[in-house]
Amino acid sequence: MTSSTTVRSPHRLYGRGGELAIIQGLLTRLRQGDGGALVLAAPPGLGRTALLREAASAHRSRGPVLYGTASAAGTAAATASADSAGLPDPVGPAACTGPAARAASAGRAGSADRGGRATHAAPADRAGPVPAPEPFTPEPLTPEELLARLRDGSTGRPLLVCADDAHAWDPACRTALAAAARRLGPGSGVGILIAADDGPAFAELPTRRLGPLDEDASAALLDRLAGAGAGATTDPLDPVVRAELLREGAGNPRLLTALLGHLTPGRLTGRTPLPSPLPGAEGVLEAYAYRLDALPAPARALLLLAAAAQEHEPAGAGTDALLLLRAGTRAGLPRDFLDDALFGPAATEGLLQRAGSRVHFSPPLAARAVLHHTPPARRRAAHELLAALLGEAGGRAGTLAALAQRACAAPGPDHALAARLEAAATAPYSHAERSSALARAAVLTPDPPLRSARFAAAAEQAAHAGDPDRARALLARTAAPAETGSGLAPTTGGPGLAPYVHGLLALRSGPAVDAHEALLAAAALLGPHDPGRALHALLGAADAAWVRGDAGGYLEAMGRVDPTPYGDAFASYRAGMCAVLAGRTAEGHALLRRCLDPDGSAEGHPVLRRCPDPAGLLRAGVAALVLGEVAAACRIGARALGAVRTRGPEVLLPQALEYLAYAELRAGLHAAARAHALEGLHAARRTGQPNSSARLHAVLALAASVEGPAEACAAHCDAALAGAVPHGLAQPATLATWARGRADLAVGRPEEAAARLGPLVRPGPRQGHFAVRTLAVPCYVEAVVLGGRGGELSSVVDEFAAWADRTADPQAPAQLARCRALTAPADEADARYAEALAHHDRAGGDFERARTLLLYGQWLRRRRRTREARTPLRDALVAFQRCSARAWAERAGGELRAAGEPVAGAVRDTGGGGVLSALTPQQQRIARCVAEGATNREVALRLSLSPRTVDHHLRNVFAALSVRSRTELARLLGPQTSPMPRTPRTPLSPQSPQGP
Repeated sequence: MTSSTTVRSPHRLYGRGGELAIIQGLLTRLRQGDGGALVLAAPPGLGRTALLREAASAHRSRGPVLYGTASAAGTAAATASADSAGLPDPVGPAACTGPAARAASAGRAGSADRGGRATHAAPADRAGPVPAPEPFTPEPLTPEELLARLRDGSTGRPLLVCADDAHAWDPACRTALAAAARRLGPGSGVGILIAADDGPAFAELPTRRLGPLDEDASAALLDRLAGAGAGATTDPLDPVVRAELLREGAGNPRLLTALLGHLTPGRLTGRTPLPSPLPGAEGVLEAYAYRLDALPAPARALLLLAAAAQEHEPAGAGTDALLLLRAGTRAGLPRDFLDDALFGPAATEGLLQRAGSRVHFSPPLAARAVLHHTPPARRRAAHELLAALLGEAGGRAGTLAALAQRACAAPGPDHALAARLEAAATAPYSHAERSSALARAAVLTPDPPLRSARFAAAAEQAAHAGDPDRARALLARTAAPAETGSGLAPTTGGPGLAPYVHGLLALRSGPAVDAHEALLAAAALLGPHDPGRALHALLGAADAAWVRGDAGGYLEAMGRVDPTPYGDAFASYRAGMCAVLAGRTAEGHALLRRCLDPDGSAEGHPVLRRCPDPAGLLRAGVAALVLGEVAAACRIGARALGAVRTRGPEVLLPQALEYLAYAELRAGLHAAARAHALEGLHAARRTGQPNSSARLHAVLALAASVEGPAEACAAHCDAALAGAVPHGLAQPATLATWARGRADLAVGRPEEAAARLGPLVRPGPRQGHFAVRTLAVPCYVEAVVLGGRGGELSSVVDEFAAWADRTADPQAPAQLARCRALTAPADEADARYAEALAHHDRAGGDFERARTLLLYGQWLRRRRRTREARTPLRDALVAFQRCSARAWAERAGGELRAAGEPVAGAVRDTGGGGVLSALTPQQQRIARCVAEGATNREVALRLSLSPRTVDHHLRNVFAALSVRSRTELARLLGPQTSPMPRTPRTPLSPQSPQGP
């Protein structure tokens, strides 16, 4: 038996686990005497050389390593590692000359001083794995002669041949190498690893194509590089600088290393502005030159037009194939060639790929390389040709694109062109397109104050497009705030715009208190000259105060809003929300109803049918939730979501999904709430809104507390708190804690539930969010009563009763009656439970009704009315199963078994051969609880028994199962015992939307 060969790197490779695993398999087979070949195909800079050196390092102790590469002089150079001394001239034909070899060598030179050749490996504390001996030029050999000499020279030990930059070798070299690699197989004892560009030279060999590093791997590499090497700094990378480096690095390790190496510590830490464009990309982009120079002139011309046409498109969108066809025709390219190039990749050697009506570069970095490699005069000519074509198309669709192309062709600042770009950057263009146009306008602007204002306007549009990193990078290019009277165009916003964008970004991804203060300050600056943005700033400040649980801050922000220009519905919303938070609930509810139905016709809320504004619909949904009209809130939320999907902006999508999920939770539609919250979570991550992510994790925790599994509930709670606590988001923190408490109730841990929920609902510094804590009262009352903790509950029940009297929530009367039944004397509880069930019958909703039935059946069983208890417990079990509340169904099934009725399939029998079949239902429940680690007192509380009764049953369990201790019982039952389920959920609170 032989041990496997593991690839271990003194440099740490990021994002290449799959490639390393494949190489490890090849080396393992090689050590066992079998040969093989593998081609690592990648564009320049993606780390193919690093992987070869890793393989060489791993194999050195097992056998000789031959490392062949293109020398700086342009020849195929073979080098033998120190472990292969004494081998004959190993690698075949020489005379690998020409621009390809020179370009391949030059492409690496720019980054060798940071991280070495292994450009996606962070610098290590010891030397690289393979030394770099002087190259030598062997005599030409045929493939057969090459293989024979390799086998002879290996002296019976497994030989690894590493052929680096093999695409840069001349055809004879490549042919011999490929032919030799194809002849390897079992028993050959030779392995060949080839690193080459992604071309046809080695197409018949097994190939692994390397792609760009993913976001996580790029970020990990950047963080490691920033802490090592000549340009390292002890201060952390500025977040804006970090995001810009990752964006410009495009997942290319060598490019990322080079960009970082050209920035000073002051720029890395954000103390000095970043240059634009970032320096350092030249070496990597020039590495593409050999491939471009080898193409015929028509192909190079088409590539230039394709790269130039991408400049006015969103990132990753490619370019329009029809535009490219027209541009190529106008440039005089043959039609046959254009058809071949646009419908097949051969004419451009795969650099252009068509997908539907779009044409993309493969790899994407090749577009930047084409523009970099082309003389400025030719680049400007291409942009001017495209601008003319786009202008001829007429209509609004081509206007902004034509101006963007003219901006790319401009040799320097151009005030008139900048003004035209700014004027055109309006709806219906997307926010991303507007941001790009405004950024180009800023670059062309000679006046510093106006340039800063245009960069700020571009940042605002990037924020609306859901690209916060781009927005922050644009904000970093703004100078000091422009002074009034500096000739700012009306669309740029003038003073206060940059603080406003900073506040918006903080609202979505920063501390809520920072967002509140920044937006209030921005509103004061914007008010005199830009009332529209000032209104948005005040509403954003109110949002920040709401999510913090700061009622005073909400009233302060909304109190500054002048609702007069914005219609009766908005005025009613503002006044109603302020009245509710000020304690004038009846007045506030009346105003909010007018907000929903200003014409006085409550049927169908006609204003909603006329309202095309997504933000207006979101406000209407919030009003419905505050009123407790959960069915209306679901309908409005669905309409708001449709409006956002249709009209945008994309950045509102997480908020629309969040509000709809809240409404569905209040309505008991847990599965729908989970589905919408999951979609919202993905949208929040895509648009860079971690604060929305925290709120949506809280919704998902509540959904998982009903449906399970327990692990999902715990994970979502942890994620919600991880995002909410540092940013002061009281609402999701309260909801997550509530979800944990209800999870404890679901599995029969009332004492823990009471400990979690008590601080939320009772007065004190840890009191929960003002819009959530009252909704958690029924859970708290249940936890306290079942846990036997005692204590005074009348104050919290009275508070809930006052809320239930005011709200239109259909579940509130039933929940109140249930709370009173739990706290009532024995002679009154029966009537209270009957009252609660009658309210449930009118309100609907399986889950809350099932909870009341469960508690009623449990109370009846505790009163030794076992036969009567079976009916409500059976109904509760069926209702929980109907709404997929697995943990609650488990609890109801246990109560029903304890009442003497078997429950088929509800709880798994534990142990092979029916170990528990000899026990009574009550003994089975006690055995399971003890196996899960519960003490006798905890079991007694969970099953509504006395500790003495539990002790009596447990002794009988030990005797029946022939065990002598709790440990033996847990060992017997533990591996097969059903995991304890998680919590259910309840109504949620709204959050006020942003935007007028």
